[in-house]
Amino acid sequence: MASYWFEPSTVSLEVGGRTMTLETGRLAKQAAGAVLVSYGETVVLVTAARDKPRPGIDFFPLVVDFVEKTSAAGKIPGGFFKREGRLSDREVLASRFIDRAIRPLFPETYRDETQIIATVLSVDAEISPDIPGFVGASTALSISEMPFLGPIAAVRVARVEGELVVNPSPEAVGESDLDLVVAGSRNALVMVEGAAKEASEEDILGALKFAHGNIVPIIDVQEELRERVGKPKLELGEPEDRSALAAQVREKAEARLSEAVSIQTKAERYRAIAEVEGEVRDGFVAAYRGDSFSADTLDAIEARRDGLAKLSGDVKAALHDLRSELMRKRIIDDGVRIDGRASADIRPIACEVRCVPRPHGVGLFTRGETQGLVFTTLGGQSDAQTIDSLTARTSKRFYLHYNFPPFSVGEARMQRGPGRREVGHGNLAERSLAAVLPDAEDFPYTIRIVSEVLESNGSSSMATVCGASLSLMDAGVPIKAPVAGIAMGLIEEGDQVAILSDILGDEDHLGDMDFKVAGTNDGITALQMDIKIRSVDWKVMEQALEQARVGRLHILDCMARETESELVDFKARPELSRYAPRVEVLFIKPDRIRDVIGPGGKVIRAIQETTQTKIDIEDSGQVTIFSPDGDALQRAQQMVEELTQEAELDRVYLGKVKRITDFGAFVEIFPGTDGLIHISHLAEGHVDRVEDVVSEGDEVLAKCIDIDPTGRVRLSRKEALVDVASAGE
Repeated sequence: MASYWFEPSTVSLEVGGRTMTLETGRLAKQAAGAVLVSYGETVVLVTAARDKPRPGIDFFPLVVDFVEKTSAAGKIPGGFFKREGRLSDREVLASRFIDRAIRPLFPETYRDETQIIATVLSVDAEISPDIPGFVGASTALSISEMPFLGPIAAVRVARVEGELVVNPSPEAVGESDLDLVVAGSRNALVMVEGAAKEASEEDILGALKFAHGNIVPIIDVQEELRERVGKPKLELGEPEDRSALAAQVREKAEARLSEAVSIQTKAERYRAIAEVEGEVRDGFVAAYRGDSFSADTLDAIEARRDGLAKLSGDVKAALHDLRSELMRKRIIDDGVRIDGRASADIRPIACEVRCVPRPHGVGLFTRGETQGLVFTTLGGQSDAQTIDSLTARTSKRFYLHYNFPPFSVGEARMQRGPGRREVGHGNLAERSLAAVLPDAEDFPYTIRIVSEVLESNGSSSMATVCGASLSLMDAGVPIKAPVAGIAMGLIEEGDQVAILSDILGDEDHLGDMDFKVAGTNDGITALQMDIKIRSVDWKVMEQALEQARVGRLHILDCMARETESELVDFKARPELSRYAPRVEVLFIKPDRIRDVIGPGGKVIRAIQETTQTKIDIEDSGQVTIFSPDGDALQRAQQMVEELTQEAELDRVYLGKVKRITDFGAFVEIFPGTDGLIHISHLAEGHVDRVEDVVSEGDEVLAKCIDIDPTGRVRLSRKEALVDVASAGE
């Protein structure tokens, strides 16, 4: 063990049957907080750093990056540059999970540039590094000087053979029917991500409580480490007293703003709010300019400019707080939401399928002012997505891509590819549908779903789930059951609580919880929860799950009624789209794969080019042929069968003499298979020389009379002629 002039500090505990160790003081000591988390042979270094705040910002500039280094698994990156590139979707999802959990746990007045970097240094195939990364982020912030209101912790919970397991191996997760990643504080949950195979609300609630019980000991050791080495927290000071300005803003804006926030249509409401807030802000700015002195020096000009900027920002913040208060008060006191609904009401729903002709499957789902146009495309096995993780190289035969163009919220801005939000929303929708897809053996297609969000005012990810179910059924994919999703919200003021079904964008922004639940008539397939307040009572969680269940069933019923003329009994179409590829699956001996592929892939390319089909071959010998043309499919199947057919006993073949020897003739009965006609089987009676009966290149009838254990084939021309003569008689 190396010795240092400084003394590292370490704490440990058992989690899920393995030792988790948190160490600080040895690595990355110039960071505000740095923790090395070891869990089995998975090791993650997490650092927290801060910098001076940017002038004039009115948000918390937090960045979280979860980074997997290929060296952690003893691998070298692929590609020309041989170094890690942009974050993978898996890294983005881990980054988002950490970010969303810790962001609400900073004071509103904290504006310093803050960055969390979790770097995977070593990876154990049995332990995913995302949970150690999360624990390390909380610990690094807790021991730093940053005013973090933690610590918090996270665990993964799976149900394997009916038993709940903490931080299971990836193999166990694959065998489970429930997989949740849960983050929480000592008193409550703060974040949930997960999927299930139609789990009940009671099962989900039980798993969440089980997870929280395993989170508390991890928080205990973080607090122990903080007591040992934690730095004094920053003194932010008392927030500036803006009560006088807030009172003036209320006097000038409350009546008109109350009317504006009551407008039910989003665009009209936003215009009315912007008009009121603009006039109020302009009034304060004009008054400031009238009261200020004449600026005739550079310092005076800068002071006046800074004063104007501060005043404008303070008025904007006061107006935001007033708008939030009016909306929340209307919901709590009057039971009336922004768009006039009661708390459990769902917005009007409209659905269509096959609304454009050429895609394999199309679903258009509209709920209020949220609309998703979702496409399903079917492909071959070569269209599967390759996933090159640290510990394995796998392929995905189902994946979903979510796009959120700026026009969906009435904006005009540059599109620069999918951001972290798009990756996260797409993953949630993908998890929601994975449990109902048919097995590859029953439906050997790769399935790609693309969601184009055309309008958004609350939960476009759940609209994607609904639209994706429609598009899958429209494409003829035999899903086990349709899936719908709903976003739940929460407004909590003291002892008063309102749980909101199918929340709007403003209710998400101004509310205390965003809880998305997707599932079938029989149970939950995915959920995601963000909590923005310190705690939510378990009874409230139970009520939210039940209200989400009722809302989900209502949406499924609406989807069925809206599409009853197209989707009979609300099931997949009995036939695929005429533009979708048809499929035929054959099985050949693995040692015959080379005959189909040919040298350098020459044979299989020729078959595909000749028949205009797509052929995938697995090492097991499974051959899958895809083509939208049934005749082409049959031609390709016939060509593969001819290349790989096996000799059959007692069958007569028309073969070609390939080689002559003193003891007989070798005859090719079909491509790749030769058999020997011994000289004694060339003809009736005695044959002196083989050449007296056949020559190279002759076509001869030959009957298969024996196949030895090594696969060698013995043929008889003599018996073939007898059989043919008998058949003629």
